[in-house]
Amino acid sequence: MRIFLDANILFSAAKSAGAIRHLLLNLGSNGQNFIVDEYVTTEARRNLSNKANQDAIQYFETLLLELEVNPVQHQLRRAGSTAKESTEWLPEKDRPVLLAAIALKCDALVTGDRTHFGAGYGKTFGGVTIYSPAQLAQALFAKPQI
Repeated sequence: MRIFLDANILFSAAKSAGAIRHLLLNLGSNGQNFIVDEYVTTEARRNLSNKANQDAIQYFETLLLELEVNPVQHQLRRAGSTAKESTEWLPEKDRPVLLAAIALKCDALVTGDRTHFGAGYGKTFGGVTIYSPAQLAQALFAKPQI
């Protein structure tokens, strides 16, 4: 599965050895592919510089080496009409995140941003299903009912 990581997921994984870092480690060891683009890495790096210590920044830079990092920012002006329609419900600053996930042919977008993405949790836009971290863990690690 190709999973696009929002900036807040990168930030949380870098800032502490908590649930988000643990989730990424578990998913990575299960063969999931993590995808990011320049837009989310720039935002995560800026927030870490403002709110975290040097260890978090160093962990972030190391984490990026394990991800598929796409240097292209997926802005609305380059998106097709279907992709644009898929993002109209989001604030403009969050649209590039979903656009990137769609353009990079990801299966999932994981974000902890309930304020802006919460209405889309569990829904699919342009082939990308949006998940909270807990929803993604449940979807991928839930044992089938017998």
